[in-house]
Amino acid sequence: MKHPKEMNGLEFLTAMCEGKIPPASISQTIPMQPVEVAEGYIKFEVQADERHLNPLGGVHGGFAATVLDSVTGCAVHTLLEAGVGYGTIDLNIKMCRPVPRNQKLIATGNIINISKNLGISEGKIVDADGKLYAHATATCMIIRA
Repeated sequence: MKHPKEMNGLEFLTAMCEGKIPPASISQTIPMQPVEVAEGYIKFEVQADERHLNPLGGVHGGFAATVLDSVTGCAVHTLLEAGVGYGTIDLNIKMCRPVPRNQKLIATGNIINISKNLGISEGKIVDADGKLYAHATATCMIIRA
């Protein structure tokens, strides 16, 4: 297997989905695991728990925001060459309904457009029946060394 720095974005995220490289450490705080990847697309399984509650006992909006930032960024990453990075410069989130606690959800990211310097993507968090919990669009700056 190539060193992660020698992998393009799709190779890197495929290796992560297959468990050949560990997921990002944020997944220890926000349980999310990539399970499917293709060019311009990523799918994560996510699940909020008691660590993600706001003072009123509901799942904090930061859970959905973090998950959506991850899937929108990863959708862009799938199209980048080895050694090219990215960073989110804009994340617009719509919370459609409260995220349930202790329920497996699916988060997906899809590319909308990519150019030399910017990647635009969208993300969704849904349940097994396709019910929408949150949606986001993101713009990522592509960082070429």
